[in-house]
Parts: sequence; C-alpha cells; structure tokens
Amino acid sequence: MTRIPLAVLDLVPRSEGTTTAEGVRNAIDLARQAERFGYERYWFAEHHLNPGVLGASPTVSIALVAAATSTIRLGSAGVQTGNRTPLSIVEEFGLLDAVYPGRLDLGIGRSFSRPKPGAESGSPAPAPAQPELVAAAVSNYQTRAGQADHSAQQQADNGLLLPKKFDFARLAASDRLGLHFELLQQPGAYADTYDRIIESILDLLRGTFRSAGGFEGHAYPGEGASVEVWILGASGGESASVAGANGLRFAASYHHSPSTVLDAVNAYRAAFRPSAEVHRPYVSVSADVVVGPDDDSAARLASGYGLWVRSIRHGDGAIPYPTPEVSAAHQWSDEDRELVKDRIDTQLVGSPSTVADKLEQLQEATGADELAITTITHQHADRVRSYELLAREWHRRHG
Repeated sequence: MTRIPLAVLDLVPRSEGTTTAEGVRNAIDLARQAERFGYERYWFAEHHLNPGVLGASPTVSIALVAAATSTIRLGSAGVQTGNRTPLSIVEEFGLLDAVYPGRLDLGIGRSFSRPKPGAESGSPAPAPAQPELVAAAVSNYQTRAGQADHSAQQQADNGLLLPKKFDFARLAASDRLGLHFELLQQPGAYADTYDRIIESILDLLRGTFRSAGGFEGHAYPGEGASVEVWILGASGGESASVAGANGLRFAASYHHSPSTVLDAVNAYRAAFRPSAEVHRPYVSVSADVVVGPDDDSAARLASGYGLWVRSIRHGDGAIPYPTPEVSAAHQWSDEDRELVKDRIDTQLVGSPSTVADKLEQLQEATGADELAITTITHQHADRVRSYELLAREWHRRHG
C-alpha cells in the first residue's frame, strides 16, 4: 500500500479565556507532540487582524518551534506575497536554513494586494482612494481564481462532497481588507504579478536573479538554501498553473475552499512541467479534522467550529475559539447557517476510524500524495489528543 504521510497545518489558535502567551506555547507543545506522533511536516498559516488566530508570521513561528523539535519538517502555509518582497522572503528562510538545514518548506500563498496603477494601460495613473483599491484588488483576485461554476452542491466520483462555492468577495464589504492595505503594505506600494514574484523567489534561491536592467542580485542569506518550495492554491486559477509550470510542489485546500479543490489539483497537474527538483506532480491537500474517542464526543469537541467560521465570514476576523457551552447556547439564524454550511458539511469529525475513512475518500478523489490536517478545539489537550488518535489509526492503515 502506498504511504500517504500526514502533516499538521497550524493557525496558532487562541481559545476563549486564554492569553496570547498560552496560544503560542500550545503551538510549540503541539509541534513537539506531532513529531513524536510521526507527522511529516508542521506548517504555519499566515493571518492578520484576527483575535483568535495568532499565526501572523510563519518564519517567527518556525523559529520558535524549530528550537523545540529535531526531525519534523517545518514550513509556511503560506507566506503572503502581497505583504512582503521576494528578497525578504528568501532572506528570512535563508536565516532559518542556516541553523536548521534540510528541514524547511517555503510555502508561498497569494493574498489580496494592490494592483499596480496603470498596469492595464501601461501608463501611470493617480493612486486611487482606498475604496477603489479594495474593489480593484477583489476584482483582480477573482479574475485570477479560475472561472469554474460551483453554484450548486456536487459530489466527486467517489462521493466526496463538493459544496456550493462561497463568495469570498463578500468579505471585502468589511473594513478589514482596507486595514490590511493600511497596516501591512507601505503607502503606494504594489505587488508584482504573481508569476514574476515566484520567478524572482526561485532565481534568488538559485543565484540566477537579474533585474530588469540586467543587474545581478544575490540573497545573502538565502541563495542556495536547502528549502522545498511549495505553492498554495484554493482553485484552478493562477496559483495552480504557476506551480505546475515551474515544476513545484502544490498544496490545495479542502479545508477552506472545499468546492474548488478538484479544480485546483486538476489545473496544477495539467500545467505541470518537470523540474530539477520535482520530477512529477506532487500534491498535498488540507482538511479540517476533529477526532475523539467516538463520534459523539468528537462532535461535541467540534461544536465551536460553526461560530468560529461565522466570525470570519462576517468580516470581523476569527474570534477566540468558543467553548462547547457557548456554542450550544448560540441562537442561529437561517442566514448564518447558510453562511457556514459548506465548512460545517466538509469538516471531518468522528472517531479515529470514521475520520480515517473520510480522509481516504478525500485522498482518493484528489490523488493527494500527502494530507495536511488542521484541527482546532477549545481545550489544548483535546487538540493534541485528536492528532494522536488520528496518527495512530492512520499509521495502522498506511504504515
């Protein structure tokens, strides 16, 4: 039987009633435990302006955990290219690689970013006001995200649920996207096109970078770093095609965009060209999972998930993860139930056997080479136990 490794995807959550320090210490502890349980990788997501999610800097998080572990691979899932330059990304990972060589995964994501003024016409244009910036960024994001229609719930050939697509553009109606521009990007700064950003990162790592004027640029630290480069994508759009065209590893998301996961992996494989580092398409797929001793106890542990997703999709940012008691007392409107339905329906919850069955279905439908597991519960001990129970069952089945 083919071995399918499991990885951990950590948002560094903070639970209701706990502190930032507790949330960070819990991440370090979970990484130690995940290494002991046999997980292949431990990745940190990047999120900002979220009271209940502390993973603001993947590289800092990696540094904290690397010192507390010895063998598990550590990476970003992913570094947001709209918030930093290719050089800063390569230099930061170069510093980490100098101390922890051979253990790093540079996962690169594509975030909302300012489009270059005049990029369409080729001529400069006045800097637009913030509402226009937000609208342009959302339009640019949607154009690059792929055009497949997912207006109704579907199923993959093996029965995997592909729910109705959530319209991420509605999040732009909140003030948070504007705050991202104001607080994370320098005034007047803009992101280059995604394919050129990836090209620059790869050239800096390989020592082959040349500026538009033909000047050499060498990243010290960073050049020659022994990192695995991954592209993260949630649809069949630009991220998938850029990953494939450059012969890179690709991480697709079932946990936050379940309707488009097959679009993403299919587009990546269609665009794939072998590279010196990766000879065939290589895919990781993420899933939101909660495992308990039995199905009923797992459902109770997972009960805060709906409120947590609701806070994100209302545009307020992720709240501190609620207790089962708070979740049980919440009065749901029909509109809010519909708002989180795709995420609730695709969260994999149950006993070790139940969840392993569902993960095998996900792996079969996507052809994933690896699965990245993200789990949040109110109590840290329950979260650790969920990863332990899953690892034990998965290794029993898959070695």
